[in-house]
Amino acid sequence: MLDQLLVHQVRRRLETSGLPLVVELWNGERLGAVADASVRLRLHRPTSLKAMADPSLGVLARAYVEGALDLEGDIRDILALGDRLCNASACTPKPDSEGWKWWRHTRNQDRKNIQYHYDVSNDFYGLWLDARRVYSCAYFKTPDMSLDAAQEAKLDHICRKLDLRSGERFLDIGCGWGGLVLHAAERYGVQAVGITLSDDQHAYVSQLIESRGLTGRVEVRKLDYRDVPERDGYDKIASVGMFEHVGRANLMAYFDQIAALLKPGGLALNHGITAATPAAGGLGSGIAEFVEDYVFPGGELVHVSDVLRTASGSGLECLDAENLRPHYGKTLWHWVARLEQHADAASRLIGEQKYRIWRVYLAGSAHAFDRGWLELWQVLAGKGVSGEQPNYRFSREYQYR
Repeated sequence: MLDQLLVHQVRRRLETSGLPLVVELWNGERLGAVADASVRLRLHRPTSLKAMADPSLGVLARAYVEGALDLEGDIRDILALGDRLCNASACTPKPDSEGWKWWRHTRNQDRKNIQYHYDVSNDFYGLWLDARRVYSCAYFKTPDMSLDAAQEAKLDHICRKLDLRSGERFLDIGCGWGGLVLHAAERYGVQAVGITLSDDQHAYVSQLIESRGLTGRVEVRKLDYRDVPERDGYDKIASVGMFEHVGRANLMAYFDQIAALLKPGGLALNHGITAATPAAGGLGSGIAEFVEDYVFPGGELVHVSDVLRTASGSGLECLDAENLRPHYGKTLWHWVARLEQHADAASRLIGEQKYRIWRVYLAGSAHAFDRGWLELWQVLAGKGVSGEQPNYRFSREYQYR
């Protein structure tokens, strides 16, 4: 009886939505626009009806990951129709009321969270990232740039913003698979240190340093950012795609540490995902909960205004800010296409369920950036010298020469 009631609710929802979507039940019955459907959902058991009767994007993503339903069609169409089916654009972001998260950002818990996300398999990431394995927003100087070219342009964009010079000491907080520290050392002649909490990344970068003859010029440490010891030790610092793991409660300590490590006059660049609206604690429609449970445990987003305010409170003068939101949407769609091209290999490496997690997470993130639900900001700041401005050139022209 309950199953039939839910079937009726799903049929009514599909009919009133007018979407080119068909839902196929476990018994072969079909609901929705069968003739012109661009997306097909296959429900494998009666309990899946609940996800369709009152859907949210997070609930549908969970059902897909757990194998309760399958999604057939172009992933862009799937996300667009899911957005409309769930009326997700009308869902306001979650308010920032989750103060209980603070305990997750101990050194031990942060290490576990990082290893959960990044120590999946180096070979898995190699399937869909660029040749340098840069796992952050690329920089497309022209819309038709390849992903590899756009990632190289991003690395160069960061190095130019920081005005890196030969012989300077450079710290990369959350160095990933080493793309930035290697680029900075080889192209700009700096003495580079990268830190990570990932065992896989540390081993991978260590091998690259040796194979590329950079021992003595580049160093990678498995270390928490809070434990980097060199006070006033670095001319330039970058943090790329890392501060999302810091947590709102630790934001001041994070920028205090950057300020402490930076030499007077030095520059620091923070590159990270931010909420699109002030005081937001995460995306609505069940998305934040899905990401927390399956993808980024302990991750928290703040608004760029929080970044500017907190960095300034730590004694860093904010000098330049750039929103690369459309670049991240484009980057993510490249990643999704590459992942789908290697679906079989990915499933063999990490299992079918984790492949589904990554497919829906990357595609959902691309959709969120395209819709303006998330932003990606690069904020350049400096540490002044006796009240004078940091060593920042008079105009931005130097960044684009």
